[in-house]
Amino acid sequence: MLNHSRWTRPLIASMIAVACAAAAGAASADDAPLPKLAAKKPLKVGFAQTESNNPWRLAETKSFKDVASKCGWQVVMTDANSSAAKQVSDIRSMIAQKVDLLVFPPREEKPLAPVIIEAKKAGIPVILVDRNVDQSLAVAGKDYVTFIGSDFIDQGKRAADGLIKATNGKANIIELEGSTGASAANDRKKGFDDEIASHPDMKIIASQSGDFARDTGRKVMETLLQSHPEVTAVYAHNDEMALGAIAAIKAAGKAPGKDILMVSIDGTKGGLEAVKSGELVVDVQSSPFFGPLACEVAQKYTKGDTIPPWVKVSDKLYDKSNVDENMKYGY
Repeated sequence: MLNHSRWTRPLIASMIAVACAAAAGAASADDAPLPKLAAKKPLKVGFAQTESNNPWRLAETKSFKDVASKCGWQVVMTDANSSAAKQVSDIRSMIAQKVDLLVFPPREEKPLAPVIIEAKKAGIPVILVDRNVDQSLAVAGKDYVTFIGSDFIDQGKRAADGLIKATNGKANIIELEGSTGASAANDRKKGFDDEIASHPDMKIIASQSGDFARDTGRKVMETLLQSHPEVTAVYAHNDEMALGAIAAIKAAGKAPGKDILMVSIDGTKGGLEAVKSGELVVDVQSSPFFGPLACEVAQKYTKGDTIPPWVKVSDKLYDKSNVDENMKYGY
């Protein structure tokens, strides 16, 4: 029998050496400093939107359009039509166009991380707004400038606290989740579920994605109402799904705000009107107006100021006690 060890050992050693060299090369690329941002006007800025099928996204896009002239930006805008793959393609197109700065809300945490690394290698700084990416794949302050956004876990916790108070700590809850894989959906679920878990009489009896869309939320709620007639409360990850759920509850002959208590997140005009009418118990604000803040952060970054990896946005909480005075903030 032939002894292969004397042939395989050098081969294995060679393969290990190649792997180590490749890892070292990757590490050196990862450790490269963030690209600089030129102090020039106009600054060519790529804004890659996830979709434009709800008031929140429309308000976010408008905030970038409105701030462009004030900030000295020439904005290149795209719409991914609810597709992470298309958003990646849109951003790659912007990289090819050699934009000076990329600003976008990643539709999903994992698929959008690699394109951030591609932008860095192309010498284009990235600012994320509204949603973040998986930090094991791309790191804020290292691979991209910063994440500007709300504390989604805290939003979920505040929604849970509002529901616990309204139900006296006893409820059968349906949870309408946002888009699968989105940081906002993952964190809003965690914040809510963790808080609810500490109250034994608060039970989440069903949890399903409504993709942050009104009609999808309505359809999901219709199905869950049939399979879970014992439901007494609903938590929606955003106002569009909440408004869809309200329609489904009414169609089933029940009264939202009485038979079924509801809490949501966003602070849209429709959401605030639902709070005012009593159909929503609590609506936690999640501001879409990132344009001015992104401009401010970009200008500071150009000057060489230190930017924290998370520029945290403060959010209001709306209920019956303060909704009238805050209607002006709806969008």
